[in-house]
Amino acid sequence: MNWQFSWGWFFIGIAVMAISLVIIKSHRWIGDNVVGGGVDGYNKVKLAGIIGCIVGIVFISNIHTLILYFIMHLVAPSRFP
Repeated sequence: MNWQFSWGWFFIGIAVMAISLVIIKSHRWIGDNVVGGGVDGYNKVKLAGIIGCIVGIVFISNIHTLILYFIMHLVAPSRFP
């Protein structure tokens, strides 16, 4: 399986990064109004934003297809040579 750049996934990754950065920027408001407040709620929302940033970087670099191919090769090696 070869790596190939895709403009579509690049812009999807930029959108995921932007949403994640907004979540990190407003983690206190989201923690108070959605999760229930407290330091633990703030940390959960901030962690979700950081995970979203990592997923956005994976989408931007278009390596998610390689990761999914590797996982599927582990699950069913005869179908994904």
